[in-house]
Amino acid sequence: MATVNLHELPEVFRPRDSGWASRAAARGEIRRLARGLYTRNLTEPAGQLIRRRWHEVAALYFPDAVIVDRSAVLAGPADDGSLLLDVGPAPRDPRRVRLPGLTLRPRNGPGPLPGDARFAGLHISGQARTALENLRPSRARAAVARTLRAQELEEWLERLAQSRGEDALGELLDGAREIAPALDGARELAALERVIGTLRGSREGPLRSRAARARAAGLPFDTARLSLFERLRAELAAQQAAIRPEPSDPQRMLAFFEAYFSNWIEGTVFELEEAHEIVFEGRIPAARPADAHDIQGTFEAVMEPSLRAVPPSSPEMLEGYLRRAHRLVMGGRPHVGPGEYKQTPNRAGATVFVAPELVAGTLREGFATMQTLPAGLPRAVFAMFLVSEVHPFADGNGRVARLLMNAQLSSVGQCRVVVPLCFRDEYLGALRALSRTGNARPIWRAIDRLQDWAAKMPWGERDRLARAMELTNALRTPEETSERNLHLSDPP
Repeated sequence: MATVNLHELPEVFRPRDSGWASRAAARGEIRRLARGLYTRNLTEPAGQLIRRRWHEVAALYFPDAVIVDRSAVLAGPADDGSLLLDVGPAPRDPRRVRLPGLTLRPRNGPGPLPGDARFAGLHISGQARTALENLRPSRARAAVARTLRAQELEEWLERLAQSRGEDALGELLDGAREIAPALDGARELAALERVIGTLRGSREGPLRSRAARARAAGLPFDTARLSLFERLRAELAAQQAAIRPEPSDPQRMLAFFEAYFSNWIEGTVFELEEAHEIVFEGRIPAARPADAHDIQGTFEAVMEPSLRAVPPSSPEMLEGYLRRAHRLVMGGRPHVGPGEYKQTPNRAGATVFVAPELVAGTLREGFATMQTLPAGLPRAVFAMFLVSEVHPFADGNGRVARLLMNAQLSSVGQCRVVVPLCFRDEYLGALRALSRTGNARPIWRAIDRLQDWAAKMPWGERDRLARAMELTNALRTPEETSERNLHLSDPP
C-alpha cells in the first residue's frame, strides 16, 4: 500500500492495510471518516460526503445487499439517514453501522430476488417486492419506521397509478403473486390484493389516503397539483385585496377588449379594427372563419349573463360552467371537441398538464380548496390558475380560465381583469413561475396590477379610451415593449 497512487483510490474506501491508512491520515494525505472508512477528500464535511456517496458506502459494508422496505420507496436513505438493507441469510442478526449522515440498518432476508435491479454495488427491490415487504408491521423507535404506514403505502400505489396508468397496479399484483412464496408473504399478498382491489373498484374496504379514496370513487386526482394549489391558496389568503368596483360599460368596450386581448394571448391575432368588425358587425373574414369565431365566441361568453356573473357554487356546476364556456369560445373548431374534456395529454413547453383521467377529480379537489378563499380577487386568481393548470380541454383553456376568473369578480361587483398585449409575457411568466417552481407571488402581483389598470381605464368614452390605450402602451406588442423598454402605465 506504500506505493498507492492516491488519485486512483475511490473517493470513499475501506483500506485492506489499516496501518498504511493510519500513517497516510497522520500525514494529511487521506482522512478518516469512521472506523475503517477513509476518504481522499480532505475538505468536504464527513456527513455531507457520506450522504452523497451513500450507495458506495453501503456497498463497502454490505456488498450485494438489497435496498428494501421504506428505503426502496425512497430509492435512498430517509431524512434521518436510515438506509434499510436485506443482506441475505448471513451473517445472522447483522448490526447497524452508524456513520456521520448515514445509518445502515441491515436485516436478514432472502437476498436478491427476480425483479430486483442492480444498483451501484447493491440491488434495489422491485415494485412487487417493495409492496409486499412494506405491508409488514414495524414501529418507529429512535429512527424512522422500517416500513410504510398504511396511508403512505396507498399514496405510493396511487403515484404509481398516476405515472404509469391503473393497469400498472394489476401488473404489480401479478408480480407479487410470483415472488410471495420466496418472501413467506401469503398474509402480505392477501392484504395487497385487498388494497389494490379497493383502489381499482373491484372490492370494498377502508382506505386511509385521500388520494386513494378518490381513485376508489372513480375520481382520481393529481396529487402534485393539489400541493401547488395549496401554495397558491396560502399566498392568496395572506393578501389584503383591494376592492375595485366594476366600471360601467355602456358601449361594451371593456367586454370587447377582454375578448380581443384574451385571444391575442393565445395567438389568435387580428388588427384592432378587423376584430371590431367581427364582433360588432359580424364581418367574418373568408380566409379565417375559425379565428374569427374564437373572438366572436369569447365576446359572447363575456356577455352571456349566466357565464359573466354567476360563478359555479359546486363541483358539478364548475364542470357545467367550463363545458358551456368552452362550447361558446371554441364552437368554430369542431376538431378540438367543444365542451368535451381532452382525451390525450397536453403540454406547453416543459409543463405537462394534468392527465386526462385525472381532470375531473383534480378540478373537484381544486374547487374545494378555492372555496376556502374570500370572494373577489383571491378567489378569482385561484379559479383562473385552477383551470389553466389542469388544462381540461384540448385547446381554449386560457380563454376559459380567464372567463371563470372574471365571473368571480363580476359576481361581487368588482372590476374584471384584462391582459393587454404589452403585459402578455409578464402574465405568462407569472403562470410559469407558479407551475414550474411553486412561486405564487408573481401571479398575485400580475393580476392585482391588471385589475388596477382596468379599473382606471375610461371604458365608457371611446375617444378617451383610444387615447388611454396609446398612452398606457396597452396595444404595444411584447416584442415592441421589450425593444423600446416600455411598460404598462396607468391612464392619465
